[in-house]
Amino acid sequence: MKLIQILGTGCTKCENLKANAEQAVQQSGVEAKIEKITDIVKITSFGVMMTPALAIDGEVKVVGKIPSADEIAKLLI
Repeated sequence: MKLIQILGTGCTKCENLKANAEQAVQQSGVEAKIEKITDIVKITSFGVMMTPALAIDGEVKVVGKIPSADEIAKLLI
């Protein structure tokens, strides 16, 4: 099971990233848990200084933009 982490303070962009991640999980068929991290200390512990960010299994994959569901699905495979 993959762990997808949405790093952001809860802004609209962060919500859009979460929605795209949920859609990516559905279309890829990969078993995954989506976790939203809003604590700024935890976010910076990933080395992220710009949100939203996307991490998969603890590894930051995207920072400062909202990848499409298709782009996220490719990162899951």
